[in-house]
Amino acid sequence: MGAIQDDHQIIRASALAQDLRAVFGKLKRRLRDQADGGDLSPSQVSALLRLEKGGPATTSSLARAEGMRPQSMAPIISALEGAGLVVGAPDPADGRQTLFSLTESCRKLLGEGRAARQDWLTRTIQQRLAPLEQDEVAKAVELLKRLVDD
Repeated sequence: MGAIQDDHQIIRASALAQDLRAVFGKLKRRLRDQADGGDLSPSQVSALLRLEKGGPATTSSLARAEGMRPQSMAPIISALEGAGLVVGAPDPADGRQTLFSLTESCRKLLGEGRAARQDWLTRTIQQRLAPLEQDEVAKAVELLKRLVDD
């Protein structure tokens, strides 16, 4: 009887994992639609977020963090620089290197995007979920945190 129950639990967990991936993928797309990210590629967005979180960085260090070659990161940074989203300055520790950082307009754009996504999600929760359902979602969020927290 135990093996049947184990199989059932495995099947249930697998189906739940598939459902979670689908729901989170759809939520991610809906959130992305709420803020005008312009025509930035996923690689460009990722580089911007790394610079925002980690501070100024060289093309090489960004490439390492993204798991790509510096030659592949160079056009990404060049496009971001051309769009006025990043600016380069000589590395004070090694003048041969260039440190890239976010421009103020980019910081403002990122903040506005987050605010738009937060506003949409807040309004959607309020409009579509009753208070008791919101309590259920809060409990589910705590469980989801256990899945991703170390």
